[in-house]
Amino acid sequence: MLTGTGSAVAADEAINFGVPSWPGITVKTEIARQLLAPLGYQGKAQEIGLQVIYQGLDSGDVDVFLGAWLPAQNPMLEPLEADGSITRLATNVTGAQMTLAVPDYVYDSGVTSFADLDAHRDEFNGEIYGFGAGSAASEILNKAIEDDTWGLGDWTLVDTSTVGMLSAAKSHIANQEPIVWVGWTPHWMNLELPMHYLSDSKNLFGEGNGASDVRTLIASDYAEANPNLVTFFDQFSFSAEEQSWMIKQYGQEEKPMEEVATTWIEDHPDRIEAMMEGVTTREGEPAWEAVREKFSL
Repeated sequence: MLTGTGSAVAADEAINFGVPSWPGITVKTEIARQLLAPLGYQGKAQEIGLQVIYQGLDSGDVDVFLGAWLPAQNPMLEPLEADGSITRLATNVTGAQMTLAVPDYVYDSGVTSFADLDAHRDEFNGEIYGFGAGSAASEILNKAIEDDTWGLGDWTLVDTSTVGMLSAAKSHIANQEPIVWVGWTPHWMNLELPMHYLSDSKNLFGEGNGASDVRTLIASDYAEANPNLVTFFDQFSFSAEEQSWMIKQYGQEEKPMEEVATTWIEDHPDRIEAMMEGVTTREGEPAWEAVREKFSL
């Protein structure tokens, strides 16, 4: 449920973040919240579904969203961007990708592309594991099955959850069994699972075989009222490897998000200083000085 007060608080210290239940965005949002607190901004994370986040950006109940995976989310973003409701800011993760993945022993056996899947259908039991109905990946794969793209017309999408999908991947890998699932980076799976991404000349998951642009989105009215925050978020970014580390620490090792965020901040003073270039506190003082004092950087 959306609880923000929209444009009524646009000019004051409140920042309403829309946060789906994805570990990477959860930790990134917490890093932003911690960095902005000594500048006089009070961030609030609302854990809500992806479609509700876009609705909230449109209505003003959500101010900032750090997880716009593009082009996968373009159907939700483009209409609101076209009518001026949403402003697209910087890429906040470099090197992101989403496409189908298999264990390394499956890849080494010759299944290296989408084109190889159907010849090995029985080995996979005709199943592709996804991470949730209604996701962009689910829509892409259901359309591929409907259109019989790459011979997938008689395959089944097993849509569970991220946890369920990766539990199935780990179980199959432990038994050296074939499995194909929706993989992406950044995520801890890239650090922990012996996996390869399949090539796809049809680019079902987007150009560059699912190469993704993870953007920060801000409600346009809020951006206009808060240029200082626009400067900050345009400089707020991470590598895929860094976010994979965050996801592993929080999502897999179950460390508190506050601890993971603070650790990353304390370990990267040079990066934090760069994020603060040209940013001020709400009182107009240099942001870097306030953040450095807060975290003893």
